Amino acid sequence: MRKLIVTVHMSLDGYIAGPNGEGDWLTAGEEVWKHMFNHLEDVDTVVVGRNMYPEYADYWRSVLTDPNADPNERKYAQWAERTPHIVFSKTLQSADWANTRIAREPSTEVASLKQQPGKHMVVWGAGEFASALLRMGLVDELRITVAPVLLGGGLSLFQKIERTKLVPIDVRPLANGAVILRYVVNAT
Repeated sequence: MRKLIVTVHMSLDGYIAGPNGEGDWLTAGEEVWKHMFNHLEDVDTVVVGRNMYPEYADYWRSVLTDPNADPNERKYAQWAERTPHIVFSKTLQSADWANTRIAREPSTEVASLKQQPGKHMVVWGAGEFASALLRMGLVDELRITVAPVLLGGGLSLFQKIERTKLVPIDVRPLANGAVILRYVVNAT
């Protein structure tokens, strides 16, 4: 069965964006990209929420046409350009990026997608959308890259979450000080 995997970068104190929404603290580098591209070998669908979609789509489309783009960013942008995306929104009427469609109800849509053949699905970003998916019991795995920074405030990864059992499946310290954590959600 296909899995829904939430993949996100987080500060050590649990924030996915700074107090003003900034992401200038995010860690990158060859090692982080290598792990991400290895992860994407098992992914054939990207799931995003309404709030993330416009900035996400605009940024990665711009990378495709930027002759000075970082080679890893270009590689991801090319992967994203050919990979199906599902945007969950009750208000958005259309999506203007290739291979992107809008869905309204995550609980039925994701449950149906999990039963279909294919590779796994990844949720980029987090916040309220990923928290809602967790509350619905749809998330199978969390992949969190913890950056070696304390933000002191900002947008929390987990919002309105009840106690949830996580089982660690991998811990990878990186040379830049970040740590990649992988957990199975609600493992029995």
